[in-house]
Amino acid sequence: MTERPRPERIRCRPGAWWLAVATVCFGAFMGQLDASIVTLTYASLRTEFGAQLAAVEWVSLAYLLTLVALLIPVGRLADAHGRKLFYLYGFVVFTAASAACGLAPSLGALIGFRVLQAAGAAMMQANSVALVATSAPRARMRTALGVQAAAQALGLALGPTVGGALVSTLGWRWVFGVNVPVGVIALVAGHYLLPRTRIRHHAEGFDWPGFALLSAATTAGLLGVSAASGLPVPGWAVAGLFALCAAAAWAFAAHQRRAAAPLLDLSLLRRRAVSSGLVGALCGYLVLFGPLVLVPVVLSQAGYSELTAGAVLTALPAGFALAATTADRLLPPTLTDRGRCLLGAAVCTGTLAALLATPFSPAWLASLLALLGLGLGVFTPANNTLIMGAVPTASSGTGGGLVNMTRGLGTALGVALVTLALHLAPAHAALDGPRWALLVLLTAAAVTVTAAWLSPASGRTQPRQAQR
Repeated sequence: MTERPRPERIRCRPGAWWLAVATVCFGAFMGQLDASIVTLTYASLRTEFGAQLAAVEWVSLAYLLTLVALLIPVGRLADAHGRKLFYLYGFVVFTAASAACGLAPSLGALIGFRVLQAAGAAMMQANSVALVATSAPRARMRTALGVQAAAQALGLALGPTVGGALVSTLGWRWVFGVNVPVGVIALVAGHYLLPRTRIRHHAEGFDWPGFALLSAATTAGLLGVSAASGLPVPGWAVAGLFALCAAAAWAFAAHQRRAAAPLLDLSLLRRRAVSSGLVGALCGYLVLFGPLVLVPVVLSQAGYSELTAGAVLTALPAGFALAATTADRLLPPTLTDRGRCLLGAAVCTGTLAALLATPFSPAWLASLLALLGLGLGVFTPANNTLIMGAVPTASSGTGGGLVNMTRGLGTALGVALVTLALHLAPAHAALDGPRWALLVLLTAAAVTVTAAWLSPASGRTQPRQAQR
């Protein structure tokens, strides 16, 4: 239960921080691979367990609800007890739960193991951004966060391809089994290559009431959005979920102001770089994940195959990964993080406007999705740098948890709002369902431009001590 330092010969290497970033990329890659790969198992799960689609969807929904609810509490605990410790134990839980998912005897057991898997993923994801931010030199933080974002994009891009290959050849159980060898390798690498936490934010006790209120708010909100997206749920139930979300969020904020050891220091949200950055992160991931739902529907309606849809979709995360890893070398070094955010958000907005006005052919879609990915790849690392630069080092885990929670919410909203637009679009309106969905994404992109404009010229940089 104590963090061990890296071996001296590793810690003293000039590029030791790159080894730490590469290790964190294991978790970033696996988290997004798992998020995009599981939907490929739905048909097989329905056949094997004789279940309806509404029941099978809980394999993804239970994971997402648990992950979003746990990110801030786990980040808070990691700030107090050690980020390396929580990250490594997260891999243990995630890997063991993945093996259990692959051996699940029933759909109910699989959903339960997915909840446990999400707990492990939360322990990793809440600390991934914090570990990168505290390992890399301040001057290289944006580059390091870009590499981490590229690893996420790579996992997202490979998910449909790897998932389809595994399900069609070895079966759905290997979709979860593939996590086990990667998890073991990452666990060993993390033990030797990750620095221990040198600055901690100690607090007395754990804010259980705050955790319950935060869980209620996020769960009710995500369930409400999912229910409004076309599920056969009465309107009063959807309204009740949104009311519960609003009431729980208000109660959580009120409780945090008077709690002796609050789960979330609300003063962090009063920093303009943090608040505007989190809004931008949420809308950025909404824009990233919305097309993953929209494009297959559009191309399927036009008579194209799933293989074509998968190839077209790959352009989006590929562009993201390319920009996230090369922007520092190609953009002028004098361009600030705020300037990069504005540039990336403007490219996203212009691209979505072009998509709204162009035909839905594979060539056009692939070209414009690649450009959209480039814009997001420029925006996301710079936006994360502004956020983490404004968060005190002792609260890096909490800040990283906030970033990843907004990513999760943005992911859920991207899927749900596009589905809702397709479901509610008027049959004889001037804009069809896909155009209405693009209009939703365009609005979100415009919000990222506004958030970037409102962010300070540079985040308040906290002094960072060398990590051992």
